[in-house]
Parts: sequence; C-alpha cells; structure tokens
Amino acid sequence: MSEARRVAIQMDPIETIDIDGDSTFVLGLEAEKRGYEVFHYRPTDLNFRDGEVWAHARPMSLRRVKGDHYTLGDQTTLDLGTDVDVVLMRQDPPFDMGYITATHILEHIHPKTLVVNDPAHVRNAPEKLLVTQFAEFMPPTLITSSKSDVEAFRAEFEDIIVKPLFGNGGAGVFRLQKGDENLASLLEMFAVAFPREPFMVQKYLPAVRQGDKRVILVDGEPAGSINRIPAEGESRSNMHVGGKAVKDEMTARDREICAAIGPMLKERGLIFVGIDVIGGYLTEINVTSPTGLQEVNRYDEVCLEAQIWDAIERRL
Repeated sequence: MSEARRVAIQMDPIETIDIDGDSTFVLGLEAEKRGYEVFHYRPTDLNFRDGEVWAHARPMSLRRVKGDHYTLGDQTTLDLGTDVDVVLMRQDPPFDMGYITATHILEHIHPKTLVVNDPAHVRNAPEKLLVTQFAEFMPPTLITSSKSDVEAFRAEFEDIIVKPLFGNGGAGVFRLQKGDENLASLLEMFAVAFPREPFMVQKYLPAVRQGDKRVILVDGEPAGSINRIPAEGESRSNMHVGGKAVKDEMTARDREICAAIGPMLKERGLIFVGIDVIGGYLTEINVTSPTGLQEVNRYDEVCLEAQIWDAIERRL
C-alpha cells in the first residue's frame, strides 16, 4: 500500500452530479486537497467472497469545472479491507434491498477500514424510522398499512401528508386535506408500488410555507443550517422538486433537538447527518446520503466538508 491514504467513494455515476450542489463532490475535493488517493465505484461494483470485500474501482480526480469536473483512470480491483483507509458510502437512496445488501457487505471491513457512515447503523436508521426514537420532537405521526387508520388520522387532523416510508427527494409525498376524495386511490397506488411496506402519515405543518430547515450535524454536533422554501403551489420543499435554499440561523429549538440526538449519532458512527425541521418539529434524520454542504458553505462562508474530514481523521 502506498504512503498516501486512500479513500474509495461508493456513489452514483460521477458524470451525473451537479457540481454546484452535490455534497459528495466537495467531500472528494477535500480528500484530494488533503493528499488522499481517491477512487470511485458504484454499488453494483461491490463484491464479497470468502470473507474478503473488493470493488471494481477507478482512480478519480475532481475539479470544479462544469462539463469537465472529473477524470477516471483505468479500472482496478480494490481490496476494501486492505487497500484503502476510508470508504464513503454516498449512493442516493431509495433505501431498498440493494442498499441494505451494501451495508451488510461493508460491515465486513468496518472499522478496520473506516466506513462513513457506519454501515450497520445506516442499515438500522432509515431516516423516517430513526426519527421515531425522538417522538417528543415530532409532529403527530402514524406508520401504517391500514386505510381505516389513515381515515381516522385525517378525521382527527383534517390536513395530512402521506409519503413512502423509504422514499427520498420528496418523491411520492402527497398532501390530503379534509374532504379530498383521492385518499383511497392514493393508498391503492402505494399498495401496488410498495406492496410489502407500510407508509408514513403526518399532520400537515403549515409552517412548511416558511421553509423546511436542513441542519447539518458533524459527529453529533450542529455545524450549520439552511432553509428550503417550497416552490409556489408545492407542499414539498426538497430541492429536487424546485425548493429554494435560503440563508438560515439555528434557533434555540434546533439546538435543543441537536443536543438530544447528537450523542446517539456520535456513538453510532453517524459522522455526516442532515436533519429536517419544520416549524420546530423534527421530521427526518438523514444518515444514508445527506446533502446541503455546499448551500451552507455559500451562506455561512464555512467549509463543512473540512469539518467532516477532520472528524473522519480523528477516527483513523
């Protein structure tokens, strides 16, 4: 193994990323700045045999040039248990069986090779379920497969959000108000799309019109935040569906939430986490492939990826 440290980034195709918004991109740039050899591979390039884990990976260099932001070298077989120091698990959800399988495989090398975030705890912490351990901070929430229970929940709160339990990026999120006649059709659609999975139902929070806050935590400590404002006519604030990032300041409530969840995140090796807060309510704890680094950096004139690498290097 060479003297330079090596990091392998398990991610989606490098050619598809938005270099002005992608958090993995700046994590890779920071690794290069620190002298790491950087390798790229996709989850489908991950292999296990007889106790060894390897990936069909390619050396990668990055630069902030639109249309020319990366160079990939020739493919090599990389033993993730001996040839690298760090693996960044950064592929986007959905949190499906492919995602879960990757956590099981990477668990064979961690912590000898540091995997960020810890794969066992990523597997045990899908964002819409981990948050239920902190129900005192959540809006009224129901996880169910029952139409009658959803109807009763809507009768109680009148205005609700229904969303897939393992979705991401705002996909499949619906707002149903009192008297909306689409509930039965929506649940039928969910039953076809997610036949073996329950779904999440929450009281609609009107405060989402003022924004859905993303707070970044690094090794359990709050590091910065942005607010995401929904587009006109949208109840979703995700930037994938037109939400706009604006400057934000953390409130006392945000810090109270972070103080409650931070020790758990640190203990579980969840180094890079993004939580979502609407109107003072915690709605998700994102540990799979959180985003928001570049937006916070721009508004707060900080370098969160450097803070993340500092936390990683403290564990090496």
